[in-house]
Amino acid sequence: MGGGGRVTGGLTNVLVANRGEIARRVFATCRRMGIGTTAVYSDADAASPHVSEADAAIRLPGNTPAETYLRGELIIEAALSAGADAIHPGYGFLSENAEFARAVLDAGLVWIGPPVAAIEQMGSKVESKKMMDAAGVPVLAELDPAEVTDAHLPVLIKASAGGGGRGMRVVRDLAELQDQIAGAQREAESAFGDPTVFCERYLETGRHIEVQVMSDTFGKTWAVGERECSIQRRHQKVVEEAPSPLVEKIDGMRDRLFEAARLAAEAIGYEGAGTVEFLADEKGDFFFLEMNTRLQVEHPVTEQTTGLDLVRLQLQVASGLPLPATQPAQRGHSIEVRLYAEDPSHDWQPQSGPVHKIEIPFTAGEFTVLEQPGVRLDTGVVDGSLVGVHYDPMLAKVISYAETRAEAAHLLATALQRAKIHGLVTNRDLLVRVLRHPAFLAGDTDTAFFATHDLAVLSAPLVSEADEALSIIAAALADSAANRTTSRLAGLTPSGWRNLPSQPQTKSYDSRTTGTHEVRYRFTRTGIAVEGHDGLELISVTPDRVVLGVPGERGTVRRQFEIARYGDLVAIDSPLGPVSVRRLPRFTDPSEQIAAGSLLAPMPGSVIRLGAAEGDHVKQGQPILWLEAMKMEHTIAAPATGILSALNVTVGQQVEVGAILAVVEDEEQEQTS
Repeated sequence: MGGGGRVTGGLTNVLVANRGEIARRVFATCRRMGIGTTAVYSDADAASPHVSEADAAIRLPGNTPAETYLRGELIIEAALSAGADAIHPGYGFLSENAEFARAVLDAGLVWIGPPVAAIEQMGSKVESKKMMDAAGVPVLAELDPAEVTDAHLPVLIKASAGGGGRGMRVVRDLAELQDQIAGAQREAESAFGDPTVFCERYLETGRHIEVQVMSDTFGKTWAVGERECSIQRRHQKVVEEAPSPLVEKIDGMRDRLFEAARLAAEAIGYEGAGTVEFLADEKGDFFFLEMNTRLQVEHPVTEQTTGLDLVRLQLQVASGLPLPATQPAQRGHSIEVRLYAEDPSHDWQPQSGPVHKIEIPFTAGEFTVLEQPGVRLDTGVVDGSLVGVHYDPMLAKVISYAETRAEAAHLLATALQRAKIHGLVTNRDLLVRVLRHPAFLAGDTDTAFFATHDLAVLSAPLVSEADEALSIIAAALADSAANRTTSRLAGLTPSGWRNLPSQPQTKSYDSRTTGTHEVRYRFTRTGIAVEGHDGLELISVTPDRVVLGVPGERGTVRRQFEIARYGDLVAIDSPLGPVSVRRLPRFTDPSEQIAAGSLLAPMPGSVIRLGAAEGDHVKQGQPILWLEAMKMEHTIAAPATGILSALNVTVGQQVEVGAILAVVEDEEQEQTS
């Protein structure tokens, strides 16, 4: 119960002080235990699944975290008004805020988390390292930003009050240190309400390994199992697995890790679920990074490899019950990936907009521990959900469980490749390529994985250009069939059919990776003729399904394609891989043409700084302005050297995706004009 009084008869109603997937995860266990649920929601989340799934829901007026989910007093008032007797903080937002935990207890509510003192002791990453050092846990010493010299480089700036990559910056040039510290402080303030940052020596490569601990109120602490979370982007985990392939191959490392984690938990009188994070090297030596006094995003892989429901244990400990007499043994292997609405090939730009469809094959359960090999899905979105700009753009956690690591990786990669994810650019292709990469399959993962194995290659589309072209042909033929079904004339006659040869029909599509595709085809007495694709057979066609016979060296292969349309967006799914294109109009309005050198907003956001003024001479790559979106700063830089001929925004202005922020007239164009 984290330092609060007991609840006679157990918990009856739990408010989750969080949103989306996090709230849905806790609610799922509450329902299995017969415990009532209460949700809170911002205006942007009014239609979120977590709101409709709760027994009661209370609005937090506003949209940004500072207006809503970071307002502890509003959340406590919501719990009291709904008749909840406990608050579960989830992870993120106020989950590691000692002041909030104390206020929950002062209001007479049960705090489903560790004691306030433990949160305070671990809340400062600077002070926590000193405490762990004194307790005998290996540590990587922190550095005062004011004392950093060239000899310390590279260094990592970290937010003292939070995690998840917010406020983290790597600095390799001393001249950049102060600007990077200022940027990290702004991100930390926005995400956690605390701008405090510190520095530590940055290890270019290493293994990020963490131990899940669970402690009851009777002095018993379990080191439940370790997870490896080495594959990261911007210091935020992307792929997590249990057990760790490094720990598996080094004799005695697991015992040493578990002992260090227990020392850390016992040093602060811990209660409930927590995670002790370490940075390890290939020899098996490790250093304490931090202790997260909450449940972790990646907790499902530990659940899958132990059979435990960690949220259930949290609720039982909060009710004053002891941990079971026997800790379960490890079983099988589990891998989790974080499916994000972001574009890895363009500096991980977060995306926003509607999720028209999300369907993951082989899913055997949601928010629950699987007893047989399969895929588990923990998601905060459903078909029709809208991903906004105010919160982290994670769509789902997709988790595989199998007897072996190789099987878990293969199952998860196939499920992701065949998933129907329509409406947003995601990191799905990257995840599949990582899971199938020889280095990953060999267990050779570290924090520099993307740099080592070339992010551009890893983030390339899963489909080849030839297979993408086939998918777009299928889309054109399906569109033709759709047009026939809505036509009042010749509904049963192939579109474009003539007694005599005629000009081919043409449909054009835009691919974000390969540009414009023009499909030219004619229906004939014997089937179809597609220019540039001799021998291609049309076996069957409907508005949403096309079967093609594709000629090859050893005969014809049947390929099936499923097609879905959302306005001008066309999504084509097949075993070859996913394809998403925009259907182009037959005629283009000249007024819609965008001038060369225009800087377009890559996402909706708020302009927080300007780096140049209209009329300035700017160099290629020079920052023109900074946008804040989804709790992160994004730099908009000059695409070429030239004159900043237009600057269409001011500080504080909200912009929509695609808005023309500025125009840079290319220096070479100026000289030739």
